[in-house]
Amino acid sequence: MCAYSVGPEIIAFYSETIDESARLSTSADGVLEMVRTQELLRRHLPVAPARIIDVGAGPGAHAGWLSEDGYEVDLVDPVPRHVAEATAAGFRSVLGDARALAAGDDAYDVALLLGPLYHLTEYEDRIRALREAARVVRPGGVVAAAAIGRYASLFEHVATTRLADGPVREAVADILVSGVHEAGRKGFTSAYFHTGQGLYEEMAAAGLLTPVVYGVEGPAWAALKAAEQHTGERLAGSRMFDAALAAARLAEPHPGLLAASSHMLAVATVP
Repeated sequence: MCAYSVGPEIIAFYSETIDESARLSTSADGVLEMVRTQELLRRHLPVAPARIIDVGAGPGAHAGWLSEDGYEVDLVDPVPRHVAEATAAGFRSVLGDARALAAGDDAYDVALLLGPLYHLTEYEDRIRALREAARVVRPGGVVAAAAIGRYASLFEHVATTRLADGPVREAVADILVSGVHEAGRKGFTSAYFHTGQGLYEEMAAAGLLTPVVYGVEGPAWAALKAAEQHTGERLAGSRMFDAALAAARLAEPHPGLLAASSHMLAVATVP
């Protein structure tokens, strides 16, 4: 039995408010996140077939392409709706918490945490989740963890124009100072927004070796989001999308541009 429980506000958000199965495929910035996450992970994944545990896997957006690439993927998620959707799609998915995985030691070649760090607002819980990921991966294997960037909410709500609203502006101001978003403010749930340095330090504090932190969407994602929202056009695959993707790739070697991404991806090795 898992000793931890995810807050009911998080379960409710993913069960009733947002359809996570569509997030990475319906908007241009979501597709940009997916394309960049795929290309970054493919640099570090061992050759297929290898065993991957996808922790916080949602309905299986990443498990789909990983399975197509030839990997053996097991999914874990705390949201019953996600587990049911993933199971219906043919994936092996179970309810679980990133801080207390049921898997045995050294059972996998790779652990992905492409969502859990978003909603663990306490430092100790994030370290515990990263250590659990390392525990279930063999020595020399890979742990990859995604985080929401500290400034993502600021850029997003310029794109949506909601930053002009007092309650949204106040919530964003608090995130910029503390990194913490409280449930019910500006339409999101309990969340933590990382800095690049903070993400690197947490990977290292969990005992992982040689962490590398990447900006996922790059510096043009919010412009892409704004154009799509305010024109009503679907821009995935457009020339503007291609330009935003090129910007993300060009920005990657420049640490000063890391903070411009909506999400970051940290990759490290298990000792």
